Amino acid sequence: MSATTAAVTEKSSVRPIEDYLSLGEQELYDRIQAAKQKLGDRVVILGHHYQRDDVVCHADFTGDSFKLAQQAATRPTADYIVFCGVHFMAESADILSGAHQQVILPDMAAGCSMADMAGIEQVESAWEQLQDLGITSILPITYMNSAASIKAFCGRHDGVVCTSSNAVPLFDWALKQQEKLFFFPDEHLGRNTGVKFGIALEQMAVWDPRLELGGNTPEKLRNARLILWKGFCSVHGRFQARHVDERRAEYPGIKVLVHPECRYEVVAKSDLNGSTEFIIKTIKDAPAGSQWAIGTELNLVNRLAKRHTDKFVTLLAPDLCMCATMFRIAPENLCWSLENLVGGHVVNHIQVDGETAQWAKLALDRMLAIQ
Repeated sequence: MSATTAAVTEKSSVRPIEDYLSLGEQELYDRIQAAKQKLGDRVVILGHHYQRDDVVCHADFTGDSFKLAQQAATRPTADYIVFCGVHFMAESADILSGAHQQVILPDMAAGCSMADMAGIEQVESAWEQLQDLGITSILPITYMNSAASIKAFCGRHDGVVCTSSNAVPLFDWALKQQEKLFFFPDEHLGRNTGVKFGIALEQMAVWDPRLELGGNTPEKLRNARLILWKGFCSVHGRFQARHVDERRAEYPGIKVLVHPECRYEVVAKSDLNGSTEFIIKTIKDAPAGSQWAIGTELNLVNRLAKRHTDKFVTLLAPDLCMCATMFRIAPENLCWSLENLVGGHVVNHIQVDGETAQWAKLALDRMLAIQ
């Protein structure tokens, strides 16, 4: 949990989560639906694409992180936004929500390892080191998968937030403002976007926050057009180039479709790469009988395979798992959150402080203005 958020739990009056851990699947389903009905228009449930089926089936909206935060804004009458995703997503929803709305994360342990790899103190230290080298014509870009404090940092320094689907046009905009870009927290998305934009690999430097100057020489940093934070997605970062070769050998003619959070070597070997929404649309529009190996989160791949039975859809690497932190939100957590709301008790309230929210929203608004 970042320093900008707070969990509000009225411990003396809430129903404890332990009461829900022994409930059966059908009872949980029925009680969630009953709670939704009692709350009516006062609640909207958001389900990220990577959520498990027994949670996402209750969602009013499904999508990627920013799309969900925007969709919540279409329900201004809702007092409660229950976000079945991870912590940074709930923060974004709080930033974009109305003053009367409260955002709830069913399990406070549902975080994002990638977002946690770029702490605000580390980013501010790196920025100061670059300034001390005389590198001042530089603009920060943070991936949506980052804490509100990091988005606010970009807002304060004329930077911007990006998604995996709009990173290329934002790179174009940013390099018209400054000579260099500082991209965090995902090294792989930054590199893959830089290559798409036309930045040579030798013009990129990787900043390791554990090392002085990020492990670079001053010359390396001065010559780089793109400085990449050393962070990665714990799911997408595990796909390897050999997985592409193995799937092609196993299924001759199969198309490989991956998310740009994958390593550069994986993306380079793939047929197509793009955001979660791009992956979903590509499979939907693909001809019947086509074969696809997809490099993204397991729950989404399995859902696509069930939804499009006229095509062969498989995970790029059969030995990889789902997003463990996203998986922490289970029907038990959702039921607990909703029934406490029915009882008048707000649990796991995600709230970004006013100053952080103001600067973070500025960086988000810049993104929307540029698209």
